[in-house]
Amino acid sequence: MAKYWSWLFFLVPVLGTALFWVSADSQSRPLLQHWFPRDVSEYGHVIDSLFMVILWLTGIVFIATEVALAWFMWRYEAHVNKKQVKFIHGSHNLEVVWTIIPAATLLFIAIYQMNAWAETKVREPDNPGVRVEVTGRQFEWRLRYPGKDGSFDTPDDLYAVNVLHVPVDEDILVELKSEDVLHDFFLPNLRVKQDAVPGMKIPVWFRATETGVFDLVCAELCGWGHYKMKGHIKIESREEFDAWLAELKQKQHQAVTPPGEEEQ
Repeated sequence: MAKYWSWLFFLVPVLGTALFWVSADSQSRPLLQHWFPRDVSEYGHVIDSLFMVILWLTGIVFIATEVALAWFMWRYEAHVNKKQVKFIHGSHNLEVVWTIIPAATLLFIAIYQMNAWAETKVREPDNPGVRVEVTGRQFEWRLRYPGKDGSFDTPDDLYAVNVLHVPVDEDILVELKSEDVLHDFFLPNLRVKQDAVPGMKIPVWFRATETGVFDLVCAELCGWGHYKMKGHIKIESREEFDAWLAELKQKQHQAVTPPGEEEQ
């Protein structure tokens, strides 16, 4: 019976590896899009590279462990080995080796990821092309852009909901907030994922390299309506972005100006 189980455990890394290769090659197979969404961020390749390094390291360990488990189940099946089991205290040298190797691996990952961390969490852009305040609340994303004065909390602030407009090829600085519970600001195509914590204002930045409309979702279970807390990010040219801001300003002005007052 143990031999059948050993074959089953052996098939786990084999099928897992095969599924990985099929998914990794999904860019050329439209029906198998199970890998990362298309990267449209200047920093995205750094995140993807870090992910692949960790995946290879853990994948190798996973395959080696499963193969060793299958071999031991096959080699030491009770029906084949009639000798009495002997207790073995263990090996001090082996304990040292398999303590040092994981520690060295974790140290390598910690050093390797420093550039990814710095690009996305430390090196805030000095002169961002656009600043926008994003506030998560149950269950929508509230957006606020500064007016001509470039400051928030002034009468010329501009407001939007769920559709984040940004220009392409410019640094975007997001001031992330939460109005109620813990949310998670997630832009899959821009490799941006940051918790929105109540009582905190957290800077998030990115630079888009392609135009288009992409997902903006909440990646934190934030209540019964979490599933519908979905918006979009619209990446467009600077001209299109300025035109949209002007249109938004006009609509807000018309909404707050009483009839007849504009002519006075």
